[in-house]
Amino acid sequence: MNEVLKLYLSMSFSGGLLILALFLGKLLLQDRISRQWQYYIWMIVILRLLLPFGPEMNLLGKIYQAADQAMSQTAVSRQRQSAFHEEGGALTAGDDQEWNTEPMNDSVEGPMAGWLLQDVRELLSNHIWLIWLVTALGLVIRKVTIYQGFIRYIHAGLMPVSDVAMLDRLSVAAKRAGMKKPVELCINPLISSPLLIGFFHPCIVLPDADISEKDFQYTIVHELTHYKRRDMLYKWLAQVTVCLHWFNPLVHLMNREMMKACEFSCDEAVVVKTGCANAKEYGQTLLDAMWAVGRYQEKLGALTLNENKQLLKERLRAIMRYKKPSKAVTFLTVLLTLCVAFGAVFLGVYQMGNGAGNVYAAGLHDSTPVDTADKPSYQPHLSLNSSAAEYYENNSLPQFSAIFSRLREEEQNQWLERIYTDGQIAFWGAVVGQMDEDVLEEWLDKALEDGNIQFQSVLFNALDREDEFEEKQEKQEKEWAEAQRAEYQAAGVTMDGKNCYYQGQLVNIFLDVRSTNQSFYTLDMNPKGTVNIRIIRGEDEKITGVAYLTEAEITELFGNWDEPDEAAE
Repeated sequence: MNEVLKLYLSMSFSGGLLILALFLGKLLLQDRISRQWQYYIWMIVILRLLLPFGPEMNLLGKIYQAADQAMSQTAVSRQRQSAFHEEGGALTAGDDQEWNTEPMNDSVEGPMAGWLLQDVRELLSNHIWLIWLVTALGLVIRKVTIYQGFIRYIHAGLMPVSDVAMLDRLSVAAKRAGMKKPVELCINPLISSPLLIGFFHPCIVLPDADISEKDFQYTIVHELTHYKRRDMLYKWLAQVTVCLHWFNPLVHLMNREMMKACEFSCDEAVVVKTGCANAKEYGQTLLDAMWAVGRYQEKLGALTLNENKQLLKERLRAIMRYKKPSKAVTFLTVLLTLCVAFGAVFLGVYQMGNGAGNVYAAGLHDSTPVDTADKPSYQPHLSLNSSAAEYYENNSLPQFSAIFSRLREEEQNQWLERIYTDGQIAFWGAVVGQMDEDVLEEWLDKALEDGNIQFQSVLFNALDREDEFEEKQEKQEKEWAEAQRAEYQAAGVTMDGKNCYYQGQLVNIFLDVRSTNQSFYTLDMNPKGTVNIRIIRGEDEKITGVAYLTEAEITELFGNWDEPDEAAE
């Protein structure tokens, strides 16, 4: 395997292990650790994924060195066995070998064809890293293009604020935040939420100039906090990491978690600055931001006040439960940071030029030389299925990806069937770059027929048809929304834009739980509403009625706004 590809795979593998470790730690610690720590700790993982450096003695380096030595010794053994076979010696294949039993003739056409096939395989193996590089560059260009289109859209409808009072309040807030650069304030009625744009010339964009003084103050502090912490640069660094490790689903998972942690950490920073006593008012500002009228919701190019409405409940709970960390929590935070940093160093990366080539050379020039200069060598086919199975069972993604390219076509097809059946999207993403376009099209047809969204996403991406996948998802979501609206209408609930009405009254809280374990629900809020309702569904998930929410249910839903929950004590 090419040295560059080995290095890249080792970086992705070690970074993936760190991602899994952090997710496990989050499950164990839950919300005992600062939200800001949960946000910035991902920087260590990003550095591990981007920097091709590590100590000479590390775990990944040892693993790859052992694999290189085993592959080199196998190659030496095959060459000797081939020469011995040609000289008429007896040769017996081992359990993990499969020999071509076609009789040899005096012609060299068979061996020459074998040489040609072997040269083609080695050429592809040594340059497969180009596929990764071209795909990564294509993704980076696509993201930059999307961002440029977003900026052009924002600037097309941008209107500078001329209200002197608002500008004065902005100036005072920027001065308190320690801003040395002037901050612009503009209006764009097409955006869905207040946002911050501009790397070097920051500009806060509001959906509407008609905003209360309280909401304006918290919005400004929120967006200035983003700029002060350089969250936009951090966000783009994560996007570049995703592009470079496009086939690793754990990196995509890290990116989504990091984007969510960005807003949680910013909320925490705002509460610290404004005081815990104002947490309820800040939470109300988040609720008000839900109802900002807008149509464009691009998440890559800007930092918004309310980036994901589905996470609103969790953000509100986090705001109300925030308390200054104790010394014990601070000590634990420092300890965990050191553990993650040392873990990144210990995992390391593959060391290029680690001596595996010398092992191979030594094997070819030991005390039993093989003279094959005067005759073509006969290379039998070595089955690698047993090694592939071992790597697959042990979840050794880089090793499996490397050995997959050396399997015969029928063996690769068998593995693709197994990976698809098992739903191993990580292994699928690792080998998708080794498939022909025709094979990708066949699997895409199967994924579309089965309704397998995860595999569809990877295959559309591999075929460079991401736009088609996005259009398909958008169409499905639109059809679902229309069907849902009709179902609500039949139950007596009508939707008028973002307003919801029940029995002629505007709804304040609307709750619809659509799964028995309450893992999927719709929660909409309109401060102007007068009634609170919830949708009642049967075991078949169909609507059976509508009920008014009781005060107890509302308290259970949002917690106590006046004091933190006991769990936070």
